[in-house]
Amino acid sequence: MKRICALVVACLLASAGRIALAGTYPDRPIRVIVPYLAGGNADITARVIAQKMSISMKVPVVVENKPGANGMIGTDYVVKAAPDGYTLLLDASGPLVVNPSLYKSVPYDPLTDLAPVSQITSYQYALVVRHGSPIHSVDELVAQARAKPGELTYGSAGVGSGGHLAGALLGVMTHTQLTHVPYKGNAQALTDTLSGQLSFDFDTIATSAPHIAAGRLRAFAVSGPQRSSALPNLPTMDELGYKGFNVTQFQGLLAPARTPPDIIARLHKEVVEAARQPDVVKKLADEGGNEIVAGTPEAFAALLRSDLARFRTLLRQANVNLE
Repeated sequence: MKRICALVVACLLASAGRIALAGTYPDRPIRVIVPYLAGGNADITARVIAQKMSISMKVPVVVENKPGANGMIGTDYVVKAAPDGYTLLLDASGPLVVNPSLYKSVPYDPLTDLAPVSQITSYQYALVVRHGSPIHSVDELVAQARAKPGELTYGSAGVGSGGHLAGALLGVMTHTQLTHVPYKGNAQALTDTLSGQLSFDFDTIATSAPHIAAGRLRAFAVSGPQRSSALPNLPTMDELGYKGFNVTQFQGLLAPARTPPDIIARLHKEVVEAARQPDVVKKLADEGGNEIVAGTPEAFAALLRSDLARFRTLLRQANVNLE
């Protein structure tokens, strides 16, 4: 009986501690870890959202960059942090759903070691060729790929990047052999597409849109299931007959697993309110071609599960892996 009473008291004290924590949260600065270098899409998103949260939460929300190992260093850092709401993660598709599909092992399980707060954005890619290319449609591109296996080349920011995944999916869906040329970033791949060194490119909408408008690139489609607000006249691959074609990537906020639900709820409220402010919507669209999503923690968790399954299947079918 004494042991039972002691257990009950311990549970009540723990519950009271959580209530007290939630009641005073936040009472000190919050860190948002970005597992990439400063200046990129995820970093910009983090800083825009953090600035708004600092104002509404009345504590500093500070962004820290911890790049390395394709985003795994910063992600693992947050996984190992205290689950108290003061160390958060602004992460993207790569470390959370692509790396576990590429590598035999990663130091964390994105489904059990992190607590989703909210997806913030999604972004997709435009299938483009240089203006003087003899290719005038997706169907023509596929026809050439079938006639000349392995001769058509496309670039990307690296193995497992969104551009690579989109090109791999096109090859798998059309049973064609397309040659992937990985770079250290999107900029060089786009430069070589413009110069004709590459046959085509799945480029980020933010960087390709100005070249499309200026007539330097010819665009055929976007890679997601819906049209892009930045290029509303450009059809989706699905609309062109490539049914089920979908390569979109996300950015979202997460916390370490076991962060109290009431703190997750508070953070979710703050993130959604920040993301939906008109100046934030415009800034993130202009900087990264991002569409605001700002969904629930449950919806973000479901997206993690579905994208993990989807990209694991794609990379297996395309015979892509990293030791």
